[in-house]
Formats: sequence, C-alpha cells, structure tokens
Amino acid sequence: MVHFMNGVLGVVMLAITGAVQATEFTVTVTGVDVARGGSVMVFVFSEEGFPKKHEKALLVQKSNALDETMRFTVTVQTEALAVKVLHDENGDGKVSKNWTGVYPKEGLGFSNDQRLGMFGPPGYNSAKVSREVFANGLGIRVIYP
Repeated sequence: MVHFMNGVLGVVMLAITGAVQATEFTVTVTGVDVARGGSVMVFVFSEEGFPKKHEKALLVQKSNALDETMRFTVTVQTEALAVKVLHDENGDGKVSKNWTGVYPKEGLGFSNDQRLGMFGPPGYNSAKVSREVFANGLGIRVIYP
C-alpha cells in the first residue's frame, strides 16, 4: 500500500511540475493612427482559430485608440502563442474590408513581425512565439492598407 501511495504521489508531483506556469507579459503596440478613432484590440491565440476566429482567442484586450504607442499587459498559461492586433475603427470587433470585400481597410499587426501577404494573413507557425520570447514582452507594429 505504501509503495502504491508513493507511486500516486509521484504521478501527482509530475503533473504539478509539468503544468505550464502562468506568464505575465506586455504587448507594446506601435504605429497606432489615433486620428482614425476607434479602439485597439489585442488577440492572443493558441494555434486554434488564429488569426480569423476571434471567438477562439485565449484572451482579448481592448482599449480606445488614444496614443501612437499603447501597452497591454496579459497573463497566459501556454508554451507558445501568436498575437494579432486590430485597430478596430468602427467598433464591430472584426476586420472590416475595403470595397473589394477581400482586403482589410483597418490596421493590423501580428507577432513575429508577420504581415498580410498576397494570400492573406500569416499562419500560426509564422507568427508563433515561444514562452522564452514572449515572457520578455512583444512589440507589434500596426500596418495600415
């Protein structure tokens, strides 16, 4: 019985030490065009849903677009993530498209210095950053069309 309990205790300790600790970090958003009004939204994703399915983001923070440089402090419990920043000018919580219905008309930014490409937004693997990187903070520049 003692041997069994030691085994169970070992498994419990392994589960506790193997768990990902919560990490607080800062996302510094630069290049915000305050003249456009609206708000700046920061979406933190695991692989699932990145970058289009906002409802699948691990967390979302939003603040009025009042400064060219804005800072958001977030806490996550993951080993890797990708971040999307949206300058939501019209307040609808999604990327508004221009007259073509294809290209965005609002500012966007992505972790790992990724940008929109010819075939749309970057994939998760391109924008993904490890805990060692994001723990020191991330800088994301908003790019406008």
